Amino acid sequence: MHDQTAARTEGIGEQPRLYPNVRVLVDAGYRGLANKYPDQVTGPPKRPTRTASPENVTEFEQARKAQSSERISVEHGIAEAKAWRPLQRWIGKRGHLPETVAAIASLASDRVRAA
Repeated sequence: MHDQTAARTEGIGEQPRLYPNVRVLVDAGYRGLANKYPDQVTGPPKRPTRTASPENVTEFEQARKAQSSERISVEHGIAEAKAWRPLQRWIGKRGHLPETVAAIASLASDRVRAA
């Protein structure tokens, strides 16, 4: 599911309002949340225009890299779960997906600890 669709249909967009003390780092797909809740949701910086000065481009690249570095462990965790065959192309009932994800997350967590 696309990030924007998930934010709209799965209630993700309401979470910052429901949990005002939570701070979140998001990718570009959730830029709308970062705009709506600037004190809680931090998104990647906006890309400079083609006419931007070299200093602005350098500043953007540094900010993008810093934000990316903070999110990398989350992205690796997502990639680890997606490597499991049952999640690569889910064909089961949607209602069973949370249980399956929890089971796979448990297995992936045990596998990482044992390595």
